[in-house]
Amino acid sequence: MSFHDRYGSDVLSGGRTHRRPSLPQVPAEPGLVVEVVETGFVGAVVRIEKAPGGIAMVLEDRHGARVSFPLGPGYLVEGRPCALTRPAPRAPSAGGSPDPRAGTGGARGAAPGRTASGSRIVADARARVARGSRIWVEGKHDAELVERIWGDDLRIEGVVVEPLGGLDDLPERIAEFSPDADHRVGVLADHMVQGTKESRLARRVMDDPAWAGSVRVIGHPYVDVWQAVRPAVVGIRAWPVVPRGEDWKTGVLARIGWDHADHRDVARAWARILRSVTTIADVEPALSGRVEELIDFVTVNRH
Repeated sequence: MSFHDRYGSDVLSGGRTHRRPSLPQVPAEPGLVVEVVETGFVGAVVRIEKAPGGIAMVLEDRHGARVSFPLGPGYLVEGRPCALTRPAPRAPSAGGSPDPRAGTGGARGAAPGRTASGSRIVADARARVARGSRIWVEGKHDAELVERIWGDDLRIEGVVVEPLGGLDDLPERIAEFSPDADHRVGVLADHMVQGTKESRLARRVMDDPAWAGSVRVIGHPYVDVWQAVRPAVVGIRAWPVVPRGEDWKTGVLARIGWDHADHRDVARAWARILRSVTTIADVEPALSGRVEELIDFVTVNRH
């Protein structure tokens, strides 16, 4: 469902009136890409927080800069003016309340009584305080996709997912974290190919006797996590092949006919892709199986 469909007909149409046209009210859900009209700042919603003037949202741009803005009017979502509102509380019930993150999912959402990952919803379950173990992924998009599907499960387990920013610094990050049997680290790596520098790094940290058995690095076969979303879910026949040396994301957008002029178009495209994902069935098994394996690894001693 498009933005236009979701919020009805154009509020600026309908003849002459002395009343100021009302803006669409859009919940500031995590992952929503927002453009600030006054400054041109573009970022994804990271969280909602209390501020001196009321409730604010924190946006993070593609460079990792985070800025807080008040909820209300003055924003663009998918290029359309809107007023951002506080999201509805995400408290699933045993009856399977619709997931407010689903966005465009409609009837394709999680089955009644199930989370997006297919786990059974626990009535009145509270998220645990974050524990020692972590799941690290390479980038922000990876983290958002994992949160989209497995977020409810991970909150119950008290496991935090963090973007790593690439594998080059993995040995140093592992050494700094100092994992052990009660503080495990699972790493999801992009496009892991045998014999590459990345695969050697992965083997190096897993074989280190200082934390043997407390670190697991698992790679998925996709160049970018976008590819792990089933093409039909996004409305395309297949993810196009982009020649080596060409920016993969902009190359993909150019070939499927989506806007691709700058980073704002890439951000909007990812927001559109992410909203299309509502259940574990919307991603390829080659990704979901690896994420499930990492969750099992970092929670093995939790129950």
